[in-house]
Amino acid sequence: MESMMPFLLCVCLCLLLAPHGQAGNVKNCHPSCTCEVESFGLFDSFSLTRVECRGVDPGTSPVPIPLDTTHLDLSSNSLSMLTDVMLSGPGYTTLVSLDLSNNFISVVSPKALSRLRYLETLDLSHNSLEELAEGFFSGLPLAEVDLSHNRFHQFDLDVFITKGRAEPISVDLSHNQLTEISSSSRSSLLHVQSLTLAANQLRALPILTGISLRDLCLDGNVISHIDEGAFDDLKDLVHLSLSGLTELSDIQPNGFRGLQSLQVLDLSNNRKLQTLSPAVFSGLVSLQELNLSNSGVMSLPNNMLSFLPSIKSIILGQHIHCWRTQKQGQFHRQLGPGHVPEMVLTCDVDGIVS
Repeated sequence: MESMMPFLLCVCLCLLLAPHGQAGNVKNCHPSCTCEVESFGLFDSFSLTRVECRGVDPGTSPVPIPLDTTHLDLSSNSLSMLTDVMLSGPGYTTLVSLDLSNNFISVVSPKALSRLRYLETLDLSHNSLEELAEGFFSGLPLAEVDLSHNRFHQFDLDVFITKGRAEPISVDLSHNQLTEISSSSRSSLLHVQSLTLAANQLRALPILTGISLRDLCLDGNVISHIDEGAFDDLKDLVHLSLSGLTELSDIQPNGFRGLQSLQVLDLSNNRKLQTLSPAVFSGLVSLQELNLSNSGVMSLPNNMLSFLPSIKSIILGQHIHCWRTQKQGQFHRQLGPGHVPEMVLTCDVDGIVS
């Protein structure tokens, strides 16, 4: 029995420290909102509150929320603007996540978010935004920003200048009408980890030199070509998606030069992309997955493996799979020490590799 005591004490302690939800009457909760408390720590000494206020239509006044609110959902209201006071009431200073999606927001005050000093996630998708003031996100420890489904004709990265702590930022600008992106403030984004610019009207690749990105998505733009060295200095990039570029027809040799950490490259749904020189993949020494499905590329040169030493999977056409295998006829051969067997591309459909 004595040997069981430490185990029982440990179990009891874990149960005391585990978080658990608590819904019901919460002080300062708007009558049309739903507030849910999550308690933590010994004897529930610490609590966080999630508040859902969809469809409340608060007008221009702050919605009353509990003082310890960390997650606030104000989506699907009739908001047309964000003023300095709308996000300044009690409880807003502890927000970590804020959802303002599916409104009609077209005007925002430059200081609308200035009091949200702990904000990490912001969803402004499905609004009517065309521009944001310089420094709009300044000083915020943002980890994820969703600006998809807006009306951006151009976008200046100066909105992400951080004067306070420098934290990783994830930016989602998908489904906007973005036509250009300024490079003047790229030095302010040195800690960005994930950037999504999908479904905009970009005609050229944004200049991202000096940003330590790990994930970059440029899907659904009208980029027509990729020049040599277009992704230079993005040495930390792990995932690059260039899917659905309706005008992409040319990728120059060494176009992905410098992407030495890239593991996944998505070039799917690019119908005008007909051929690829093996040298296009020069420098992709870590690439494991290449997606060319539903593109114009219907065959692969076998010598492209010399540029892709780590490749595991290639998909093209309508779900045609290719992979890297050892050349037949070498299995029973007596190979000396240090010999590297010749590798070839093998596909589940004949005639793909030339």
